[in-house]
Amino acid sequence: MARDVALAVDLGASGGRVVSGAFDGRLLELEELHRFENGPVAMAGQLVWDLPRLWHEVTEGLRAAAARHGRNVSSVGVDTWGVDFSFLGPDAALLANPVCYRDPRTRGMLAAAEAILPREEIFAATGLQFLEINSLYQLLSLVRGSSSVLAVADRLLMIPDLFHWLLSGESSNERTNASTTQCFDPQTGDWAFPMLERLGLPRRIFGRITEPGMELGRLRDDVATATGLAGVRVILPGTHDTASAVAAVPAAEPPSSRPDWCYVSLGTWALVGAELDRPLVTPQCLARNFTNEAGVGDTTRLLKNICGLWLVQQCRAAWQRAGQAWTWDQLTALAAEAAPLVTVIDPNDPALVAPADMPAAIRAVAKAAGEPVPETTAATVRSALESVAAAIRRTVIELDDLLGRRVGRVHVVGGGVQNALICQMIADATGRPVVAGPVEATAIGNLLVQLLASNGRLDLRALRSVVRDSFEPVHYEPRDAARWDARLG
Repeated sequence: MARDVALAVDLGASGGRVVSGAFDGRLLELEELHRFENGPVAMAGQLVWDLPRLWHEVTEGLRAAAARHGRNVSSVGVDTWGVDFSFLGPDAALLANPVCYRDPRTRGMLAAAEAILPREEIFAATGLQFLEINSLYQLLSLVRGSSSVLAVADRLLMIPDLFHWLLSGESSNERTNASTTQCFDPQTGDWAFPMLERLGLPRRIFGRITEPGMELGRLRDDVATATGLAGVRVILPGTHDTASAVAAVPAAEPPSSRPDWCYVSLGTWALVGAELDRPLVTPQCLARNFTNEAGVGDTTRLLKNICGLWLVQQCRAAWQRAGQAWTWDQLTALAAEAAPLVTVIDPNDPALVAPADMPAAIRAVAKAAGEPVPETTAATVRSALESVAAAIRRTVIELDDLLGRRVGRVHVVGGGVQNALICQMIADATGRPVVAGPVEATAIGNLLVQLLASNGRLDLRALRSVVRDSFEPVHYEPRDAARWDARLG
């Protein structure tokens, strides 16, 4: 049987890949065609993303797709992290490399915004969680710094918007990534212009909002020639990686105002939330710092963004620099043998955002919190994983309160699914069954939107039916919930 093949370009803060999805009308088959590393680069006093190198790697992946699938490739779409952006000038030229959200330019900007507009007004206009990395505060830093780039900018493009422009020549602002900016009004579905104007941001830079499943056009002629992919359509997925990941959660229930399941999209970050059929912009959400982000299929992702596997990733990097080349499996095995629930810290502590030495930073945060200081590699990794699970537990309990019900199960998707230890920790910490998988949820969601959408319209139930038919999850039941309750209250 002939199969349609779509290509997902999935870019994360630490790496990217190009994945093909072959679809026969019922089952989706994945194949990773190209994988590459990513990371911010310190340049001229700023922490920036190396866009030319990333574009080179993307085109290498497209060439691999042409060699593997040839004329069967029908479309391509890009998903990435949120909040970061760059600008096009009036002549459609790229003005600068995008700056990384971990760059210190946003320090003090949250307070600067609140000096102009009360937090309550910003939340009423955007429904978004207050994080200093948000695009709003990055933009405000440019306003306050009288940025020459902002002065001449014609169009703001989020990272996936930028890659879609490079692929097709068409510029737009896809809804799910736009909703991460704190410049977007989830209740109107458009930019929060009254608020933006009061903060001194020019209206001209904010373009048309587009929907997941919309076709932007075909590959530019130069891209088609360079890659060997002629006539391939550029179709918008949920361009925020979490939006694509949540779309691939294998739940059968439709979106509602009181869902019986929640999700954890677990990678460098842990995105913990519920899928709703409408935004929930309330004082209670503001008080608990929850966010309303747009999802695939006209849904709302009510969630909180907390630290995920970043702590362990950076510990591993620090140990590698010191000559200790631990594998992920080795670190997990060490953690599994360590004593449980000895040191639990706040993984969102500002001292852990970008330390030069993560193990030392964890020890310092533990000492300051009055927790036992982890001295060994095993104890450090155990503490990092349990601290993330504890933060997920707190967030799920808050979510229960916001929804007015206790959600019955937790779906874990993303790369963290491969770590059985933390999946079991999440089950124990929350006291709820965990359904883990699919691992490749982001790529799957991206691919299926391309394959199943028509003119921006998508049946989310049909998409998830394909996920359930194509991929088998792993189930974890709570085994040690009482110990977690006793430790954390």
